[in-house]
Amino acid sequence: MIEIINISKSYDDYPAVKSLNLQMNEREVFGMVGTNGAGKTTLLRMMAGVLKPDEGRIVIDGESVWDNPAAKSKLFFITDDAYYFMNATPEDMKEYYRRIYPAFDTERFGNLISNFGLDTKRRISGFSKGMRKQLSVIMGICSGCKYLFCDETFDGLDPVMRQATKSLFAKDMEDRGLTPILTSHNLRELEDICDHVGLLHEGGILLSRDINDMKLNINKLQVVFETEDDRTELESGLEVIIHKEQGRLHTYTVRNNRETVESILGGIGTVFAELLPLTLEEIFISETEVVGYDIKNIILS
Repeated sequence: MIEIINISKSYDDYPAVKSLNLQMNEREVFGMVGTNGAGKTTLLRMMAGVLKPDEGRIVIDGESVWDNPAAKSKLFFITDDAYYFMNATPEDMKEYYRRIYPAFDTERFGNLISNFGLDTKRRISGFSKGMRKQLSVIMGICSGCKYLFCDETFDGLDPVMRQATKSLFAKDMEDRGLTPILTSHNLRELEDICDHVGLLHEGGILLSRDINDMKLNINKLQVVFETEDDRTELESGLEVIIHKEQGRLHTYTVRNNRETVESILGGIGTVFAELLPLTLEEIFISETEVVGYDIKNIILS
C-alpha cells in the first residue's frame, strides 16, 4: 500500500502540490488524471523518492520512501521522457538495471524485446519516442518491482502497442501482484484498465473514486413523460445531478443505482424511457460539477 500524507511541494513561489492526501491499494491499477500543471509528475517524483516533499511524507508498505533504498527497491519509475546513457543500447541498459534490481528477468527481457521488434544492439538515441517508451515499459516489467510508476506511459504508443502494454500490466498483476500507478491527461485512455481514478487539479485532489462503484451508482436516463405529475414524481424520487431538456425529451444524470431508477420508472407514466451507460469522462463531469468545478476546463478530452 502507498500512503500519501499531507504532501506539499513548491517551486520557488509556485505550489505544485498542496496538502495532498491519497491512498493507493495493492493489486489495483490507480490512474491519476489532470491537465499539464496539475501536479501529476511532481507527485510521482516524490513517490519515487526523486524529489523531497516540503511537507508531509510518502509511505510504501509502512516505510518512508525518501532517502530509503529499501523502499525504493520496490518501485520502478517510467518517466515521460526517460533518460538513457549516451550511446547506450537496450543491451547496455539491461545490464545496468540487472545490477540495480536483483529480480530483473533477463530471459523475459530478451523475449519481450524480440516480441516488440526492438534491436538490442541499436543505440537508443536513434529510437523514436514510441520505441523508447516501449523499452521503458519492458525494463519496468522485467525489473520485478512490486510498484510500477508510469508517467504518461501510453503517450507516443500506437493503438496496438498501447493494448500490448495494458496486457503486460494485467498479466503481471495476476502472476506476481504488480501494482501499476498511471498518470494521464486523458480519461478515455485509463477507462479500460484502471480500478481506481484520482482527479488532480491545481496541486490538489478533487476526487478519488473506485471506478466500479462510480459506474454502479450513477446513471443516465432519457425519458418522455406522459404528464407533468409523472415528471415531478421521478425527480422527487431520484438524486438528480444534471438535468437537460430538449422539447419533451428529458435527460437526467442521477446518483442512484439501476434498480432504484427502474423501480421508480415502473410506477410512473412514460411515453419513452431508456437507461444509458456512462463513460468515465461523463461520470467525472457529473462528479466535478457537484463540487463546483467545470471539468471541461480541467481535463483534456
